[in-house]
Amino acid sequence: MPHVVTQSCVGDGSCVFACPVNCIQPTPDDPAFELAEMLHVDPTACVDCGACISACPVDAIKPHSQLTEAERAFEVINAQYHATPRPRPKMAPVRPPLRVRDRGEPLRVAIVGSGPAAMYAAEELLTVPGARVDVYERLDRPHGLVRSGVAPDHRRTRRVSRQMERIADHPGLTLHLGVEVGRDVTHEGLLEDHHAVIYAVGAASDRKLEVAGADLPGVVSATQLVGWYNGHPDHAARAIDLSCRRAIVIGNGNVALDVARVLTMDPEALDGSEIAPEALEALRASRIEEVVVVARRGIEGSAFTLPELVGLRATPGVAVDVEDSELAGVAPGNAKIDLLRELPAATDGDRTIALRYRRAPVRVVGGGTAVGPEAGSDAVAGLEVERTTVDATGAVVGTGETEILDAGLIVTSIGYRGLPVGDLPYDAARGVVPNASGRVVDPATAEPHPGTYVAGWIKRGPSGFIGTNKGCSQETVAALVEDYNAGRLPSPVIEPEPEPAAPGRRERLRALAGELLAARG
Repeated sequence: MPHVVTQSCVGDGSCVFACPVNCIQPTPDDPAFELAEMLHVDPTACVDCGACISACPVDAIKPHSQLTEAERAFEVINAQYHATPRPRPKMAPVRPPLRVRDRGEPLRVAIVGSGPAAMYAAEELLTVPGARVDVYERLDRPHGLVRSGVAPDHRRTRRVSRQMERIADHPGLTLHLGVEVGRDVTHEGLLEDHHAVIYAVGAASDRKLEVAGADLPGVVSATQLVGWYNGHPDHAARAIDLSCRRAIVIGNGNVALDVARVLTMDPEALDGSEIAPEALEALRASRIEEVVVVARRGIEGSAFTLPELVGLRATPGVAVDVEDSELAGVAPGNAKIDLLRELPAATDGDRTIALRYRRAPVRVVGGGTAVGPEAGSDAVAGLEVERTTVDATGAVVGTGETEILDAGLIVTSIGYRGLPVGDLPYDAARGVVPNASGRVVDPATAEPHPGTYVAGWIKRGPSGFIGTNKGCSQETVAALVEDYNAGRLPSPVIEPEPEPAAPGRRERLRALAGELLAARG
């Protein structure tokens, strides 16, 4: 097995397109690609050329001889994937280059947001000769969830920001930081300056926990907690009480496991990462010994991915606990459950992450003592949960059997949700802007809003991985270019300022000579 994809895969498909022998599966034209938790290298077809290693933006692919002991699990996962007979995969499609008809003016597009969807859209637009792209970010730093949503110990996944920075370095792109649409500029103003506007603002809110007591001090959302330990400006000043022995995370997706791991791992392992200094000091003083991860469905419905589980199993000083009753009823062959069966035994001093299935929140129990700004208030003391089962239709239903789990901190991690964007139409049920292939449309008439587009989570909802946004943004840009070529996008009213001429060779030599003379005094 010459090469292996490891847990920091972001799924943008770069390695698939780079592979000369089509040995990485599934490919982007396979329906399974959108749902795939990771990609797999076929050991019988790989020619060990290393093209995939160079193409991967997060260094997720390694020769099998360089795997760490913890990463050996990926060899097993890869073997299980290829043990199932599959038809020869299709070659990854090569997207035709964007072709823009000559309108006597360069294509000019504004993008609102600077996360992966925004930067992938910019990358696609900048393949058009002469195109100009303005990216508007309300914060003082770019790249969205790549910086504020990825756990600080996932150092390799965070390296995708290097790809974002390369895109931002393109001479046709201008990045405007600290500029909020609706406060500093208007949608109408952007359309006066550009042919079109793409909103790639993500899903900035959380799904709410709809149970009694969910507003008590000590209940925080995953967005708030992750933003706190990543130093997001909206959450960095938040006070998180870590003085309790047990915390509960509701939900069991990748973000839920990230939160549980950060709360239980040795804080010194985070030293030198991009964690906020204030959060690191709080974690050093933390008294949390156990995090209980609560899921409504059984173990077969685990929402976290295989790579996330492999990383969790390998976290030093953290023991993962699963009830034997959950493992007993499932036959071998499910990769996640097979890994859970092989969890290493806990050792003295280990903090514990307990995965608890078939439990639905009923109410947050009060009676605790709040600290910090809310001192004196009634605070979280626990969570009442009801045992669940699945009926004949596959729906989760309660059994009537309840229990109370003591806890001083409850983190809700039950999904993200997009918020309304200015005066654009909004689908409140899905938390997205109604659109057709990225074109913003009126939900009543299906008529497009001229020059207005969406990409990423605000377009399709909070699904997929970082790399999923690449295909999503390419679809949006293709629709925009089609409209531009068809004359459906009016020319900007305001002409752009001319770019300053690049200094010639003589001017550069004079400037260098001046710097040398100044340095010599």
